[in-house]
Amino acid sequence: MGFKHVSLFLLLSLLILTILSGADQALATDKKQHVSQRNKTALAAAGGGGKEVLKGRKQTSGCNLFQGRWVFDASYPFYDSSTCPFIDGEFDCLKFGRPDKQFLKYSWLPDSCTVPRFDGEAFLKKWRGKRVMFVGDSLSLNMWESLGCMIYSSVPNTKTTFLKRTPLSSLTFQEYDVTLFLYRTPYLVDISKESVGRVLNLGAIEDGADAWKNMDLLVFNSWHWWTHTGVQSQGWDFIRDGSSLTRDMDRLDAFNKGLTTWGQWIDQNVNISQTRVFFQGISPTQTIYFILLMATVSNIKREKDVKYTSFV
Repeated sequence: MGFKHVSLFLLLSLLILTILSGADQALATDKKQHVSQRNKTALAAAGGGGKEVLKGRKQTSGCNLFQGRWVFDASYPFYDSSTCPFIDGEFDCLKFGRPDKQFLKYSWLPDSCTVPRFDGEAFLKKWRGKRVMFVGDSLSLNMWESLGCMIYSSVPNTKTTFLKRTPLSSLTFQEYDVTLFLYRTPYLVDISKESVGRVLNLGAIEDGADAWKNMDLLVFNSWHWWTHTGVQSQGWDFIRDGSSLTRDMDRLDAFNKGLTTWGQWIDQNVNISQTRVFFQGISPTQTIYFILLMATVSNIKREKDVKYTSFV
């Protein structure tokens, strides 16, 4: 696991921990139901219009979370990774003796508002009885582990059930009946075994998708694996696009078609009056979108709240 990947995990930890509780002061809930536009979502996520999509989105509270700066905060970090039982060893820089820790003491400060401090216990109380699932690649893994550690640091004596498996893992805070799930699937669409080998099927979501149902919050992520080349790196041998079977194709086009299939699955299988759905964008800008994502999550009422949102 390279330094870049480990650093990303730590950066995401810093970003998430400032957001999850009490963000009502920073971002008012948008009362209008968002209309899903799958093709625009897929193209924007692929880099073909994301800035225009965001530009047209009205700031509901006057707080633009996308504009700000990193500031030194001596109270950070919110948890010690070496004492969190949910972190994979390769992500635990402190446990293995990284000497410099100043990089952990920076928080994101928007120009137009102040982000409330994270309170793990308040989060659990507000989300009592809820089920949250991250679906995607290792970035989703980072988010899942970071959130679990932040909550755990607030309630270290609460009983938990932790199951780490492939592809489905879970962390339950028993007293509050809050469960955080992780489903690992880098492409969202299926990779199936056929006579020719491993086939990335752009039109199918069947493998494990039943596990995504009946959640209160779904956070999907997919991007960087679509750019990998080479048989070992890309994880498949052929691509199936409808009736066509090819060794390769334009990756942005493949990503567009895969996300279109994902969007159709959401429309057909998720009741958005009960489940809020998010899509996280391309990884270089993903961290700031996750800030907006988590600020919005903090506004979700315990009762049913109709919402569909895509951040790309």
